[in-house]
Amino acid sequence: IRINAFTRGVGNEVAEILAKSDHQGGVVLDLRDNPGGLVEEAVAVVGAFVSGGVVVSYERRGQESVVLEAAQGSKEDGSLAVVVNAQSVSASEIVAAALQDRNRAVIVGIKTFGKGTVQEPQLLSDGSTIQLSVGRYRTPSGRYLEGRGVQPDVVSPSSKSIARAVSIVTSLNTIAGPGGKG
Repeated sequence: IRINAFTRGVGNEVAEILAKSDHQGGVVLDLRDNPGGLVEEAVAVVGAFVSGGVVVSYERRGQESVVLEAAQGSKEDGSLAVVVNAQSVSASEIVAAALQDRNRAVIVGIKTFGKGTVQEPQLLSDGSTIQLSVGRYRTPSGRYLEGRGVQPDVVSPSSKSIARAVSIVTSLNTIAGPGGKG
């Protein structure tokens, strides 16, 4: 499954693809060159692969942490590999980090960009807007993404990372059998 950006509806699209396809051999989620997008869509994508629990949290100065969680329910439990590169940014890093922290997926590729800031648009008096960074994202295990990115479990150059991810998913199925956790 290739996600080019986290635009409105991507979470539902991923859930529909999973519901309609026979993926007993596992899933490779390709987030390479993904510039991010809507955080709620990243949470929905993670929710397609886990049942409930923390996906990401963030803090704003002087305020309590906000925790975003995946929806409860029966979710995919087959082998999963997530492919990333240095152009995997923001919401794509949230997905990769959440699935990695929860031991749900093997992350393959090269270290991600490291944009872990919460941004909000602010309307200016002339009608234009600017994006202000107002907080920092944390992974379920408490890691900050800003300036650090997501370090893959298996380092592989982009040109070979899909083949490597398929190999990993296949190996996981051999070890755990179809439906085994990745």
